[in-house]
Amino acid sequence: MHEIFPVVAGVLVGFIAMRVASMKVRAVVIAVLSVLFGVAASAVSGELAITWEFILVDIPLVAISALATIFVAHRVFSYGVAHR
Repeated sequence: MHEIFPVVAGVLVGFIAMRVASMKVRAVVIAVLSVLFGVAASAVSGELAITWEFILVDIPLVAISALATIFVAHRVFSYGVAHR
């Protein structure tokens, strides 16, 4: 249940990153926002009070969710354009 926030944050990061045209800047946006939202996810769930090592799980979870969102959204939008 505590892993919902990082996944939803990753989806948000993915949609934000899709708005960036440059691939280099997009990579930086994903990295920076993944760290910010990963730390926030650990803090919100209370895992940060136990140990800081939970950050090492939440940051990649946000980043992977963001990349999966970009991949799926790109496929859906490309499919819609190709089949008009």
